[in-house]
Amino acid sequence: MGGEHDRLTAAEAASVIGWWIEAGVDVAIQEKPRAWLGEAATHAPALEPPPVAAASTSDEIPGSLEAFRGWLAQSSTIPFSTTASKRVLPKGLEAAEVMLLVDMPTPEDVADDQPIGGQAWELTQRMLAAIGLGAEDAYVASLSCAYSPGSRLAAKDLEACAAIARRHIALAKPKRLLLLGDGPNRALLGKPLTTARGHVHKIEGVRTVATFHPRHLLQRASDKALAWRDLLLLMEEEV
Repeated sequence: MGGEHDRLTAAEAASVIGWWIEAGVDVAIQEKPRAWLGEAATHAPALEPPPVAAASTSDEIPGSLEAFRGWLAQSSTIPFSTTASKRVLPKGLEAAEVMLLVDMPTPEDVADDQPIGGQAWELTQRMLAAIGLGAEDAYVASLSCAYSPGSRLAAKDLEACAAIARRHIALAKPKRLLLLGDGPNRALLGKPLTTARGHVHKIEGVRTVATFHPRHLLQRASDKALAWRDLLLLMEEEV
């Protein structure tokens, strides 16, 4: 599986089991072990990402992941970038097992200097561990890395964020993509989370599934069972 998952401590294992129970996984769901990541030979060859429409920004989006991340850190033309805004930059490595694309940053995320912060990040790690992945197997990014208090996603912002996110996905080359929260779904799929859930989508050629942001699950634990189904759908083998 992924990273350090085979060497979980007792506390970490209990945390994962707690997530399973809260999500309603208290019985065996199949007789044979699930090959979460599939067989390497069964994966279809990677497709060349299609051209991406230019974002509504005045400077050109770079063509490599390293340069792109530097652009996110410095560009003054990304959505919600102001002299007072703070940057919450992506975390993770290229070609990760899964990319998590989340809603706009919150003060908690800014405080922890990562796209998912605080208790929501702790829950995210439990969710990843439940499907055999470690935090190091995930590439995590926000729809817009600029945090500006009181900002709201208008239609023009969604369009600009979508163009940037598509280029980000194409450059990061994840094996799977999980959209967390309503914003990424409206930007990239043109539909709310409630409509996008329960289906497999393709974004830049990457298998994509939508589910709730961990912050939502902390407030509505009853939705963890639905999130668990989404995680299973994400990890199903390609037909």
